[in-house]
Amino acid sequence: MSDARSADEEQPRKRAPWGALALVLLTGLALIRNGSGEFDLGPPQPASAAAAATDGHSPASPPRPAGVLSFSPPQRVRIPAIQVDAPVTQVGLDAEGWVDAPPPEDPNLAGWFTGAVAPGENGTAVVVGHVDNQRGPAVFYGLGSLKKGNHIEVARADGRTAIFEIYGIDVFAKAHFPGTKVYGSTGAPELRVITCGGGFSEHSGYTGNVVVFARLTSVR
Repeated sequence: MSDARSADEEQPRKRAPWGALALVLLTGLALIRNGSGEFDLGPPQPASAAAAATDGHSPASPPRPAGVLSFSPPQRVRIPAIQVDAPVTQVGLDAEGWVDAPPPEDPNLAGWFTGAVAPGENGTAVVVGHVDNQRGPAVFYGLGSLKKGNHIEVARADGRTAIFEIYGIDVFAKAHFPGTKVYGSTGAPELRVITCGGGFSEHSGYTGNVVVFARLTSVR
């Protein structure tokens, strides 16, 4: 896991290839579902009506806030609709070139991938988190139940909070993960929140990933 940096430190500009990032994030987020029987139905999955635009571009939206934010690391992510209020740690590439996931032993922890922009900057920011661990549900267990119009709030180290509105939620099979659609820039500040989803097997874990698509709509 990458070391924490202060808000005024320059953001590294090295970017991982999006195709490779799709693969490593899927690998890093392959979790073990709780075996107690209490959560045998598994996490909620996105409804088909919530799917994002298939061309990977944000659909028509209200006017964006004046200007985009400069770089500042995220500190917390809040999703009121599913009672998420979690600290955010920085995750980067490990020694073998894979993207680190947040430590699974902490169920209420999200990770911001430092190879992408910070939330609120122009481009697509990426926040990942576990759906569960061996003890039960984790930070993004309820991600698949979100709906278009729900909001995600990201508190940043500079004291500002970037507020994103969800315009799509989908689940993608690991074998056919659309990296460009998920991670590519739309030319505006956007956010992707990702966790595991789809079917589950004891041998290979979750078969897909739930992806939330959101656009910056305001800053406070």
